[in-house]
Amino acid sequence: MVGTCSWTDPTLTKQTAWYPKRSMSAEDRLRYYAGQFSLVEADATYYRPPTRELARSWAERVPDGFCFDIKAYGMLTGHPVDPAALWPDIRQQLTPDVAEERRVYAHHLPPDALEEVWARFLDALRPLDEGGRLGAVLFQYPPWFVPRRSNRDELARLAERLGSTLGCVELRSPKWWEEADRQRTLDLLRDLGLATVVVDAPPVSGLPTVLAATRDDLAVVRFHGRADSTWNARNVSAAERFRYLYSEAELAEWAGRARKLAQTASRVHLLMNNCYQDFGVRNAAQLAALLADEAGE
Repeated sequence: MVGTCSWTDPTLTKQTAWYPKRSMSAEDRLRYYAGQFSLVEADATYYRPPTRELARSWAERVPDGFCFDIKAYGMLTGHPVDPAALWPDIRQQLTPDVAEERRVYAHHLPPDALEEVWARFLDALRPLDEGGRLGAVLFQYPPWFVPRRSNRDELARLAERLGSTLGCVELRSPKWWEEADRQRTLDLLRDLGLATVVVDAPPVSGLPTVLAATRDDLAVVRFHGRADSTWNARNVSAAERFRYLYSEAELAEWAGRARKLAQTASRVHLLMNNCYQDFGVRNAAQLAALLADEAGE
């Protein structure tokens, strides 16, 4: 399955003619996207936890066979979040010294309140799951989440919290993928029942492309582009950070890799995160066509 990591980025909706009309409603825009691709990653859920109503509306707007991967709320992966995005009763439990801060972290909440955040986030996804539209929940851990015992324990807690919900993990610290730790990382994810996310990322990231699946029912690849100059840039939008258009040759190489992954996992999700203007949807369509041609052959 091929798709993009967003269908609502402003550079796509306002600066290109990919959608038939600039003034399309949210419902019409999702219906149109779902007519072009069978997979999408919802990234808005990283910034603000979804509601059941939102998840239900998404499920109702797409055809059978369409799949949503959901990016986990940033607080659940150790990222700072805007306190205004928290539920009011949860926000009231922030420690007084940080209640007025622009960004807060999970450790600023009492343990019971944090567990409630987890429970509410996962519960909100039930309409997608019950409707057969939920693929996996993506947990993208930051570069400071490095391979040590406490973080391995956190991954074990993640598996426990997810229960029967399928989770995939993207580890942004290159240390997990160094030769000394790579096999241990893959074995840990496999033992915990978590799918590893294969990345195509700029060389400056230090992240290698580790072509492996840690579940036999799902492999995930996220394409971040190869723009060294913007990977660590400050004060740029996510779209600008991943501004890179893959060439036909680069995508053709990945079509072969995807087929190799399909030999070890029954489902492969290929997600273009280069969502600057129409770069992501263009490359997703190209990659889908390459895979279809290979299947035909």
